This record gives sequence, structure tokens and C-alpha cells, in this order.
Amino acid sequence: MERKKYSKRYCKYTEAKIDFIDYKDIEMLKHSLSERYKIMPRRLTGNTKKWQERVEVAIKRARHMALIPYIVDRKKVVESPFRF
Repeated sequence: MERKKYSKRYCKYTEAKIDFIDYKDIEMLKHSLSERYKIMPRRLTGNTKKWQERVEVAIKRARHMALIPYIVDRKKVVESPFRF
């Protein structure tokens, strides 16, 4: 049985040479969140350890400021909670 070969994942923050992840920039943070607004792990996003930690801090700050929801209710699944 042959093993599947996956494409090499890369850190988009390192590639873009970003200095700082702003918690108010929700569009950038959405790429590190699942459809249930859980933080995606490094192995799926391809982030380096340094940038993953910064993303987590930014997401937690955005949640604290009510820019991103903490949980998405299973019964009332909304297409996108960012639309009003």
C-alpha cells in the first residue's frame, strides 16, 4: 500500500513578510478558523510555531472584544456571523 503524498504546507505569514497580526483584521484571522470558529491546528494551516502562537493570541483578543464568536450553536448554525 502506497502512502499519499501531500503538498508541502507553508506559513502564509512568513511568505507575506507580515510584522504584526492585528486582532481587528478579521479577514486575515478567518483563514485560521474552522467553520465552527475553532482555531485550526498548525498541521492543517501550515503556520510556523511563532506565527501560530501570534494567531491564537489575536483570535483570543478578537473574541474578547466580541469581533469573533466564542461558540457557534449547532441548532442555529448561521452561514456567517460576520454578516448583519
